Amino acid sequence: MDVLKKIKQIEAVLLTRKSKNRLFAYNAGKVKHKKQLAFHKSQKKNRWVFGGNRTGKTECGAVEAIFFARGNHPYREITGATNGWVVSLSTQVQRDVAQQKILYYLNPDWIVDVVMLSGRKDNYVNGVIDYILIKNVFGTVSKIGFKSCDQGREKFQGTSLDYVWFDEEPPEEIYKECRMRVLDNYGDIFGTMTPLKGMTFVYDEIYLNKFNDPNVWCEFISWDDNPYISKQAKEQMKVSLSADELKTREHGEFLDFGGRVYPEFDENVHVIEPFDIPYDWQDKLSIDPGLKNPLSCHWYAVDYDCNVYVVAEHYEKEKDIVYHSDEIKRISDSLHWHRNTNGMIEALIDSAANQTTLASTKSVSNLFYDYGILVNTNVNKDVFTGIQRVKSFLKNAKGESKLFIFNTCTNLIREIKGYRWGKGDSPVKVDDHSMDELRYYIMTRPENKKQKEKPNIVQQEKERLIRALRFKR
Repeated sequence: MDVLKKIKQIEAVLLTRKSKNRLFAYNAGKVKHKKQLAFHKSQKKNRWVFGGNRTGKTECGAVEAIFFARGNHPYREITGATNGWVVSLSTQVQRDVAQQKILYYLNPDWIVDVVMLSGRKDNYVNGVIDYILIKNVFGTVSKIGFKSCDQGREKFQGTSLDYVWFDEEPPEEIYKECRMRVLDNYGDIFGTMTPLKGMTFVYDEIYLNKFNDPNVWCEFISWDDNPYISKQAKEQMKVSLSADELKTREHGEFLDFGGRVYPEFDENVHVIEPFDIPYDWQDKLSIDPGLKNPLSCHWYAVDYDCNVYVVAEHYEKEKDIVYHSDEIKRISDSLHWHRNTNGMIEALIDSAANQTTLASTKSVSNLFYDYGILVNTNVNKDVFTGIQRVKSFLKNAKGESKLFIFNTCTNLIREIKGYRWGKGDSPVKVDDHSMDELRYYIMTRPENKKQKEKPNIVQQEKERLIRALRFKR
């Protein structure tokens, strides 16, 4: 009985401690905020959450900073004391938002010291904090410093850091300065923001990831992703907002004054992990040629339900036809891609390829032929019709997606996210090379084509033997 009594006493003490520990209670209910968990689980070094008001984005940043400071991150290995910054737009915003969130999740028992920028130390909640020293699980002390963008870039120089949390979008020069601060320690940048400024450097570098940085990760959080907002509260928040404001305030979308050509595109739906494509799914390549501009080439496959898969990518500029042909053949061999009876790879290409180049008396299409690529220039280049057809594959009348892109096709994904309308009914002719050849290919796919017939066992064995002979050559 004494043993049971002691166990109950210990459990009661632990329960009391847990009830006072808001970090312990964070996202720990039966219903989880899945987007918050995805943020914490990501191993990328440059992570951003784009969300509207009351989506739970700021909690992500505050809790992540405390995970680093305490050293008990549930999804990362932290080996000692950390030194990080919390960056707000102004000292007032710091005090009212980011600082308040940090203090909410920071158990007072963990605080070693608080150094003030302004206000009283015995009432630090209502003042502006310079930095907090925090006990970590290693028995040492971590530091969370607070910075505001209105201090100027010079105040962000000189210190090596383990992480920086941007609460809302900073000026570009401060973002770049903070990236230098985490360089020595191979540290983390993470940001939580409502993209009210439109298509700024964050749109280009993070959302579009124009540099194809493998360390960049981003996610959008909407009101519907937050399980703790009631339906009534959502309706109340919608009342005074315009359609454009709703896109940003409710869904965290970037303010968009030109309009996306493909708003149907959703990375969570259309971008998938690569898998081995069956031989009989293989269809064609599609090429948009370029010399100074990038040459864009993708490999397209179609399953038995007529879903289209973009399975590989070649995208480079300032290279000659010999180089591009060799790369196309190399990638095709790695995929065991089919060839015609003459051993050539078949592809669609812009009809402009029939023109001769300055360096040759032969046309681009003839040059490709000389190096084993049989290109078909009879493509439908009607932009408006092509765009409508692509839209129907992204989301058809039944709301189904029929187009899927392997996540290794980074340039195609970047272009489709950033493809925008210009004046009139024409898209902006910038960074659209993959968009052109995607249209060329999709225009070869009739919208109401019957389900592709699966080959029988005899046909499959015949194709296997042909492939085996071809790849032995």
